[in-house]
Amino acid sequence: MNRRQFVRIGTSVSVSTLLLPAGIWDLSRFKSKEDIGLQLYTVRDDMAKSPDQTLAKVSAAGYRHVENAGYMNGKFYGMTPVEFKKMLKSHGLKMYSGHVQTGFNMGDKVMGIRHRFEQVCEDSAYVGFKYIGVGWMPPEERKTIDDYKRFAEMLNKAAVTARKFGLTFFHHNHDFEFLAIDGRVPYDLLLKDTDNDLVKFEVDHYWTKKAGVDSVELIRKNPGRFPLWHIKDMDATPEAFFTEVGTGIINYGELFKHRRTSGNKLFFIEQDTCRSMPPLESIGVSINNLKKLKV
Repeated sequence: MNRRQFVRIGTSVSVSTLLLPAGIWDLSRFKSKEDIGLQLYTVRDDMAKSPDQTLAKVSAAGYRHVENAGYMNGKFYGMTPVEFKKMLKSHGLKMYSGHVQTGFNMGDKVMGIRHRFEQVCEDSAYVGFKYIGVGWMPPEERKTIDDYKRFAEMLNKAAVTARKFGLTFFHHNHDFEFLAIDGRVPYDLLLKDTDNDLVKFEVDHYWTKKAGVDSVELIRKNPGRFPLWHIKDMDATPEAFFTEVGTGIINYGELFKHRRTSGNKLFFIEQDTCRSMPPLESIGVSINNLKKLKV
C-alpha cells in the first residue's frame, strides 16, 4: 500500500468518526495526565542537529506523543512523511497534532494554508495527525481588525479542506490576539467569526496570562472550543519569563479541573526558551512536575 492509498483509506475512517458524538475517539485514549505530549518547538535546536537522537531522549523522558513545529514543503524535519513516521514509531511516539505556516507573502515558495494546503493535509494525515493548525501570525498580517476578519475567513476555508482529510483545524494563540485594536479584541472576533464546528483553538495558558486573560473564564465563556492545550509556565520575576512547568506561578492544578468543560483532548508541554538548563533537561523537569499534580 502506498502513502496516497493509506491516506485515502484512513480519511474515510476519520470522516466516519466525525459522525460520532464529539470526543469519542479522544476521550477513550487521552483521559489521563500520564498521556503527556511535547511541542517539539521546545527542542527545535536539538531536532535540527539530530531528530533521531532527540526523539529518543524525548521518549525516554516519558512523553508519548509530540506536536509538530518542523514541516517545510513536504518534509518533516528534513524527512519525507514515510521516513519521519518510521522514526516516530521506532521511538514509541505518535504525532497527533502540528503547526503549519500561513504562507503569507510567500507566494509558491512555502507550502502552507495559502499554497498547496491539500498536500500539507495529506502529508500530515499520513504521519498520524488528528489536528492541524496555525501556530503564528506574522506581524504584517495582523495590523488591523480587517486583517483579523480576513484571517478568520482563511481559517474557515482551511478547516473545510482539513476535514476532507479527517483533520480538525485549530488556531494557537499568543498574547497579541488579546490586545484591543480600535476597541475590539481580535481573539473575540476569531471565536465569533469562525465556524464553531470546524475551527477549534489551542489555548496557550502562558500567553493568556501574559495578556492578563483568565484562562478559566475564557473556557467558561467558550465551552468545547479548546481541544488542545499548551502547558507552559511563567516565572515570578517582573519579566514574567518562561520557566519549567511546576516552578512558576500558573496554577495548573486549578486549570485541569476545567479540562472537560474546555473540550480538551490533548495537551503539550512547551517552553519557548530555556534559560536555567538545556531544553532536553528542561522537558524532563516539566513532565515530572506535571505528573505530580493531583488532577
